Amino acid sequence: MVEIWGEAAEGFEPVREAFAQNFRDHGELGAAFALYADGRKVVDLWGGDARPEVGGRPAPAVAWTADTAQVLRSVTKGLTAAAALHLVQQGKLDLDAPVASYWPEFKAEGKDRVPVRWLLSHQAGLPALDVPLRVEDVIAWEPAAAAVAAQAPAWEPGTAHGYHPYTFGWLIGEVVRRASGRTVGQYFAEEIARPLGLDLWIGLPSAAAPRVGRLVDLPAPQAAQSGPSGLRLRTKQSVVDAYRDRHSLTARAFASVRPAVDLNDPAVQAVEIPGAGGIGTARSVARFYAALIGAADRHGTPGRLLPAVLGPDLLDEAIGPAVSGPDQVLVINTTFGLGFFRHGPSSPMSSPAAFGHPGRGGSLGFADPDLGIGFGYVTNGMQPGVTGDIRSRTLIAAVRRCLTA
Repeated sequence: MVEIWGEAAEGFEPVREAFAQNFRDHGELGAAFALYADGRKVVDLWGGDARPEVGGRPAPAVAWTADTAQVLRSVTKGLTAAAALHLVQQGKLDLDAPVASYWPEFKAEGKDRVPVRWLLSHQAGLPALDVPLRVEDVIAWEPAAAAVAAQAPAWEPGTAHGYHPYTFGWLIGEVVRRASGRTVGQYFAEEIARPLGLDLWIGLPSAAAPRVGRLVDLPAPQAAQSGPSGLRLRTKQSVVDAYRDRHSLTARAFASVRPAVDLNDPAVQAVEIPGAGGIGTARSVARFYAALIGAADRHGTPGRLLPAVLGPDLLDEAIGPAVSGPDQVLVINTTFGLGFFRHGPSSPMSSPAAFGHPGRGGSLGFADPDLGIGFGYVTNGMQPGVTGDIRSRTLIAAVRRCLTA
């Protein structure tokens, strides 16, 4: 039986039990979970093996500790979006300006009028590349940025939306670089992570490398067909078919780098992959989202709150549904704000007010302004799925019970 470490404040004991249940019943290997509520950290839990074996090769167990960090996959997109929005807040980036006004090369293939906001809302039509990138292109950055700038859209920009699994990071990251003179990882570190005291990185510092857990692919749990909040555990056949057809937009979008990037590789972790390669702790993901809505404590002092990262008007614009309906890539209905998933059937969070971002394999970060919470869950057990799984839904259900009791 896995021992659970950390704390859950009085009234949040069911969340600790839900976290333990994920290890007992849902295949969890190593994970951490944290919750901020009304400016106070009320849950901070961790347990399991931080570096489980890969490919059947035996490896000594390494206990997940209070300081273990984990690759976040697409939870990173929320950090990347926040960097761009912070530039908007500072008056250095205009959501309605053409991308090409900051990045002239982007105007290729008739994209000269595409505004910045369409990059954030997955409307630009650039989820896939005609020629996949190599790992060395990703590490170098400039070839990746050049490739997305030169790419012809898969649909007329602004007429539809579709999740950009990898290209989102290079699109937003290059706009941030052109507008600020800093890489998106540098900008996020200096303007958001450092002031908030976050262990969150887009491009891992060498000093933090020993703290990072190892990702391991897992099968989906087979014990049930549905989970909390009506989560469907059996994938719809249309979605399965889209992933299996290597010519589909879905398959090509998720194959934007070939061979695939190994996110366990220290050399890869050290570079900036702002669509999928961020690294951090659950408590920092929770604190980041709490800070976005002005619900994070100052220096650990309850009652003394940090100012919100974004002003109220810009936050409302960022989290308001920008697009909703059929997703050209995920082949399900999705709702996006400006860089954030919104609560809905494809990505249920705690309430219709919630916004955030899941990571492929299971990790999830979000804020709920109505409930006043910041939620951070990270895992190294990569179950199939892009928009969350039964482990995060189990935690969400427990949090809701505690908040509404």
